[in-house]
Amino acid sequence: MDSRSVEYITRLVIEAINSGENSTKMAVPVGVSARHIHLSQSDVEKLFGPGYELTKKKELMGGQWAANEQCTLVGLKLRAIENVRILGPVRKSSQVEISATDARTLGVNAPLRQSGDTKGSAAIALVGPKGAIYLNEGCIVAARHIHMTPAEALNAGLKDGDFVSVKMGNERGAVLDNVKIRVDESFSLEMHIDTDEANACQIKQGDVAYIV
Repeated sequence: MDSRSVEYITRLVIEAINSGENSTKMAVPVGVSARHIHLSQSDVEKLFGPGYELTKKKELMGGQWAANEQCTLVGLKLRAIENVRILGPVRKSSQVEISATDARTLGVNAPLRQSGDTKGSAAIALVGPKGAIYLNEGCIVAARHIHMTPAEALNAGLKDGDFVSVKMGNERGAVLDNVKIRVDESFSLEMHIDTDEANACQIKQGDVAYIV
């Protein structure tokens, strides 16, 4: 048997093994999360005017929604990214979630954090149509995670706060480690990665990944 035949048979065996593995692992739809902003009501009013309330554009999971409103992010070196989407409803404190590439563009040292963990994170300025605000902290690179319901978590033998590895992609596929499981009855099954991770693995919204 020549080397080409050996190589061909080896490739078929590996593909068969991978196919069998994927059939027994939990498939998870992928959602690609672009940069976005969460605001407190007081900061909404500073950016858009006294008494202003965000308006709903599109429903998201977990009671969140994309607002029609957008604003501009300004980094410490006065570099800016315009038309950044705001998500509602309002929160107790404002938070900005960007990719590592965005952080370099803006010149901010945004740490990798789970959403809501902003203590000691990067400073950033936001500019709206009626004013501007400066956050001493609140800018993060959001860590990848998987949303699921309690029933889905139970079926997979997982619980809120667990970490798993996830296989995704084809020609430029990869296994992503340290993916946090987030469980709530209001969630839909979906893995959230940012645009940097999606581009690196050639993944698009709605593709499927597999929990290893």
